Amino acid sequence: MKIGFKQQDLTKGRIAPLLVMFAVPYMLSSLMQALYGAVDMIVVGQFTNVAGLSAVSIGSQFMFLIMHLIMGLSMGATIMIGRYFGAHDEQGIDETLGTMFSSFAIISVVATVVMFAAIDPVIALLQTPPEAVEQTRSYILISVLGIIFMFAYNALSAMLRGFGDSKSPMIFVGIACVCNIFGDLLLVAVFHMGAGGAALATIASQGLSALLAVIYLKRQNFRFKFHKLSNYRIHWGKLKSLFLLGAPMAIQGVLTTVSFMFITATVNVMGGVVASAAIGVMGKLNGFTMLPPISFSAAISAMVAQNMGAHELRRSLKCMYTGVAASLAFGVPCFIFLQFFPHAAITVFTKDAALIRAGTLYLHSFSIDCMLVCVVFCLNGFFNGCGHTTFSMFNNVLAAFLIRVPATWLFSRLPHATLFHIGFAAPCASIASIFIGLLYLKKGKWQKSNILGGNLQ
Repeated sequence: MKIGFKQQDLTKGRIAPLLVMFAVPYMLSSLMQALYGAVDMIVVGQFTNVAGLSAVSIGSQFMFLIMHLIMGLSMGATIMIGRYFGAHDEQGIDETLGTMFSSFAIISVVATVVMFAAIDPVIALLQTPPEAVEQTRSYILISVLGIIFMFAYNALSAMLRGFGDSKSPMIFVGIACVCNIFGDLLLVAVFHMGAGGAALATIASQGLSALLAVIYLKRQNFRFKFHKLSNYRIHWGKLKSLFLLGAPMAIQGVLTTVSFMFITATVNVMGGVVASAAIGVMGKLNGFTMLPPISFSAAISAMVAQNMGAHELRRSLKCMYTGVAASLAFGVPCFIFLQFFPHAAITVFTKDAALIRAGTLYLHSFSIDCMLVCVVFCLNGFFNGCGHTTFSMFNNVLAAFLIRVPATWLFSRLPHATLFHIGFAAPCASIASIFIGLLYLKKGKWQKSNILGGNLQ
């Protein structure tokens, strides 16, 4: 099969080395993408004030909505390409590529318009502290203008990962990450543009990532010719499959983010700008601790998609178990570090004593989730790779809105409630998600998929 770059057949060979070799570049890519937001917060925290930190915190959560939409649809494309690649279906690959790039271009324009109109309502809905409103608006406005770059990069990366290539996206985002760091220092520290400068540096870096990916593929004589308009054709059957697979993951990510936005709004009312900034810093730390399970989840999805396409059911199941073990090898040390040395992590972002105290309280309870999400994400990755993205969506949405959100509200109403109490909401939701996922796994419904190939038994 002539692809035009190095692809990886994940249906053969020892599972653990293949999974790790796929997951580590993905993890490094995600780490560098997380650095976009972390560097924004670190630079803004060091060169502005607590209001600037609060603005980046709130603005980042707003942008997570669109990021989860993009990542969900992109993962749907990864699963489709992986399934067709495993089945050696070249026509299926070509039609998926044309559909993905065409539909993503349209969605990016629509999303930009919708998110632009939603800026002020969301700022008000999140109970943004008055002193952080202007910087929050500036951060979000500039970030929204870069949505098309976010779609372009994630579409290209999803395609490469479907073919088993997780190294190339890592290189592209690595170069862009370095540019983002210098951009933050220049615009925030030198030109004093505040949160808006951090957002501008980020979208410029994301645009560079997408450009580098296109240049690389063109030099590799990739089968999809980006300059030919005739290639941008939507095949309605493939579009239906893309949305059946990707939409549940996108909805899951968006609604999960909404649940965390509820936590932010609750904390903003309960503790003001210091608590708001503390939750923002904890969100960045959490982003780093979740990188291993998220990476192994993505690796499991890609690997299981190829193996399900090749009708390797037992191997698919082993991929999931291997991923859980590998994720816990990272998750347990993260829990220990954040539980016993929270100051060391928080002071990277800020020296503010009140903020450090608030963050420490939150980490003492929230850090339990570092271990639980290892199982949650690997189960999700397995079900997604099998084509059961709708189940993953319902499982996580139910955990978020039946457990996390009510628990946050209840804990905030306790006498003398602090961020320590709020931090227990996430582990409670993860425990519920694991229980439901294991029940579904035991029933064996994952062996059947009506989206890309029917019954695989």
